[in-house]
Amino acid sequence: QVQLVESGGGLVQAGGSLRLSCAASGRTFGAYAMAWFRQAPGKEREFVAAINWGGGITYYADSVKGRFTISRDNAKNTVYLQMNSLKPEDTAVYYCAAGPKPLGAMDYWGKGTLVTVSS
Repeated sequence: QVQLVESGGGLVQAGGSLRLSCAASGRTFGAYAMAWFRQAPGKEREFVAAINWGGGITYYADSVKGRFTISRDNAKNTVYLQMNSLKPEDTAVYYCAAGPKPLGAMDYWGKGTLVTVSS
């Protein structure tokens, strides 16, 4: 079992930055690939970024490539999402997830943290 708790969301102006964190419980954190997803109001949840268990391989949605960076610290059981050059269309609830493969089905989900980008 892995429990995930996101933090770091908030209100930011367009062009600003935020760093989201996802703290995981359980001794097997390092065995999981981790990912961030988001869901904007009235829209379906979408993939944002993913990272393999070792942290050496990352994947990004085209909409965030070059602006967002996913990273992990297995010693701290934490995965991060650094978000720069934020746009109003980045406004969403951001969810952290864990699974066996970066781009596969996720087994565990956090409850989400809200990011609001004002224009």
